[in-house]
Amino acid sequence: MSKVNVWAVLVSFALSALAGPVAIPFLRRLKCGQTVRDDGPATHLKKSGTPTMGGLLILFSVVVTCLPFLGSYPKVAPVLFLTVGFGVVGFLDDYIKVVCKRSMGLNPVQKFGGQLLVTAVFAYYLLHYTDVSLAMRIPFQAGRYLDLGVWNLPFLFFIVLGTANGTNFTDGLDGLAGSVTVIVAVFFSVVAIGGHCGIEPVTCAVVGALLGFLLFNVHPASVFMGDTGSLALGGFVAGCGYVLQMPLFIAIVGIVYLAEVLSVILQVTYFKLSGGRRLFRMAPIHHHFELCGWSETRITALFAVITALMCLAALAGY
Repeated sequence: MSKVNVWAVLVSFALSALAGPVAIPFLRRLKCGQTVRDDGPATHLKKSGTPTMGGLLILFSVVVTCLPFLGSYPKVAPVLFLTVGFGVVGFLDDYIKVVCKRSMGLNPVQKFGGQLLVTAVFAYYLLHYTDVSLAMRIPFQAGRYLDLGVWNLPFLFFIVLGTANGTNFTDGLDGLAGSVTVIVAVFFSVVAIGGHCGIEPVTCAVVGALLGFLLFNVHPASVFMGDTGSLALGGFVAGCGYVLQMPLFIAIVGIVYLAEVLSVILQVTYFKLSGGRRLFRMAPIHHHFELCGWSETRITALFAVITALMCLAALAGY
């Protein structure tokens, strides 16, 4: 691991850790408090008022760390753009909800439209300003790639939007999204460094930023990342997957994101088809485990361990 990558981790961690004690009281003064759902687990009611939009700490640390590397590591740019772009969409949603006191935030059309626009710019940049192919490395098939031809672009939109929203669903417990994604970021860092892929500064910066953020986000959390952070992290994971030609690996390393999305889809579908019955006690699935009596820390630890094991499996299949 080169000095560049070590410094990227350390600088980003330091920025995140040092910014926390400044930013959290500021967010509290702005009354950027989380509103807890009445129909959620009763244990979450005490979290009402905890500052949110803490994802700004992550974005600040990653952007400041990566800017000096853009000239010598051009492939960092599309990953950083997708991360920040989705973070901006999440920030607008958070800001409208917690500062402007409009509980809905961005309406579904605005939120999805913003995500589509960011994804379209990312795809255009990838196709016209990089040598990255949309052909995808096939897990456990060394040297083999899947090329969908005209369907490559629609598939890109599906993967990017699905990953971002899967990460968003995962952000429901103290430290959960951060713990899972820091492991995924380590996986991408190992692949990028080992293959000299040119995105190492941003993957390492995300590792450092999340480690610093988790100092304030583990249970009991003193700040939540909000959609600002969760959507940004989803953009990061999808961006890394595509620049490394590994979007198919996201289903492996991001198994938790996938499970969270599928649990919501299955819950809604079953509820409609069964006339009001529920498949899970509550969705996303981490809330189901909560209502079964599991503690937040136990669920977070389990999901992190599963992610770590799946990342090891993905490395074996690289």
